[in-house]
Amino acid sequence: MNRLVFLKLGGSLITNKNVAHQAETGYIRKLGDEIHSILHANPELQLLLGHGSGSFGHVPARQYHTREGVHTLEEWKGFAQVWNEARALDQVVIEQLAAARLPIVSFPPSATVTAMDGRVKHWDISPIHSALDHGLVPIIQGDAIFDEIRGGTILSTEELFIYLAGLLQPSLILIAGSEPGVWADFPQRTRLLAEITPDGYAEIAQKVFPSSAVDVTGGMASKVRVMVELVAAQPELQVLIFNPSVPGILTDAFAGKAAGTLIHNQK
Repeated sequence: MNRLVFLKLGGSLITNKNVAHQAETGYIRKLGDEIHSILHANPELQLLLGHGSGSFGHVPARQYHTREGVHTLEEWKGFAQVWNEARALDQVVIEQLAAARLPIVSFPPSATVTAMDGRVKHWDISPIHSALDHGLVPIIQGDAIFDEIRGGTILSTEELFIYLAGLLQPSLILIAGSEPGVWADFPQRTRLLAEITPDGYAEIAQKVFPSSAVDVTGGMASKVRVMVELVAAQPELQVLIFNPSVPGILTDAFAGKAAGTLIHNQK
């Protein structure tokens, strides 16, 4: 039986999030090489990739407040700019992963997703199903989305993962970013949380703060909240938040052995 894993390459990981429009192309390629080795060693593994917008989409999104809604002509111009930036980074990621011999096929959410007040309302995922069934690696990204209430909005990769997870039932979601996990004392960064459970989330929620860089989708606090909600809804699912910068950590993460913060249900 095939095993499905979702992997997000965070915007803070694949771009310099404090410098507009700067992708870490060499690092993306290295990650692609490691992913290729993982898939080659595990032929039963199916992988769906996602990535954030980092220093590309988040900058104009903050300028135009795109996530909150799009109504005026100026805001729609901003919506198009956010889309263009997300598309530009997606092309960089695709090119680097393809150079690493991954059979990447991109599924831009802006073209296929409609939202209702900031949540996915409709998404025909049959092409993603087909890609997975034929051994390809579908890739999505946080994107500008048309919304029936807000006009337009932005959906993060994690929010898109939530919708897909309900239909595709992955066994593991890996959230790879620049932080080695979730800090119990951000921004001091001296103590990591080894695990978070839905039952214990309320106790630690006030200790998890948004990103210090530009992040219109809420940074770490939002990532943790939506992943806790997802794990609560799918008790067998596990989510790992980690940093794959040291070679081999990504491989360990797929095997459930990497250090980081594990979001799971208590057994």
